[in-house]
Amino acid sequence: MIRTAYLCILAVSGAYMASAQTPQVNQVGKKAAEQWMEHGSWRKGLSEKPHPSIDARTFYVQYHKHAEWWEKAFTFLNRKDLGSLAPGNYPIVGQDVYASISTYVPKDLDKTQWEAHRKYADIQCVIEGEEKIGESPVSKLTQTVPYDESKDAANYKGPGKYYLARPGTFFIFFPGEGHRPSLRVNASDTATVKKIVIKMRAD
Repeated sequence: MIRTAYLCILAVSGAYMASAQTPQVNQVGKKAAEQWMEHGSWRKGLSEKPHPSIDARTFYVQYHKHAEWWEKAFTFLNRKDLGSLAPGNYPIVGQDVYASISTYVPKDLDKTQWEAHRKYADIQCVIEGEEKIGESPVSKLTQTVPYDESKDAANYKGPGKYYLARPGTFFIFFPGEGHRPSLRVNASDTATVKKIVIKMRAD
C-alpha cells in the first residue's frame, strides 16, 4: 500500500515538473536563445556550426521538447564517415528522425521554387561542393502549389534572402519557414553537390 502511494506521488511530481518546465522553455528570450545556440551544451563536440539565419528561439524550444531526437540527429551529422555514405535514406529514430543523402548539380534560380513543410523541420548541410540556399517567411510568399500531405510540402513564389552553403555549416528550416535549396552559386557551375537533409518531426 505504501509502495503504491509512493509511486503515485512520484508520477504526480513528474507530471508537475514536466508541466512546469514547458512554460519556461516557451518563455525563453531571443537573446538567451541566441547565446544558447552559439555556446550551448547541445553541441556535444559537433564540428559543424549553425548558420546565423536559424531562428534560435524556435530551435531552443523544439530542441528542449525532444532533446534525445536532436542529440541523435547531431550525432549522425557528426559522423566521420559522412562523406563516404551512399545516397539514400538512413533511419535515426524511426519516422520521427531520418537522414536523406543526395548528390546533384545545383539549378538556376528560375528552375526552382520555394517550399515549406508542416510536419517536419529540415537540418540541411552540404557535405561536398557548394550551393546557395534561400530563406523567407511563408507570410511573405505567395503559394503556387497547395500543400501535399504525402510530400509534406507546399510551393511558393516571392522574395527572400540567399546564403552560401558550404561544408562545415548547417541550416535549420522549421515548419512555416520557406526555403529554396539547391541553387547554383554561379551560372557556369556544373560541379556536383553532396548534401544531407535530416528530417525532424516537429510539434
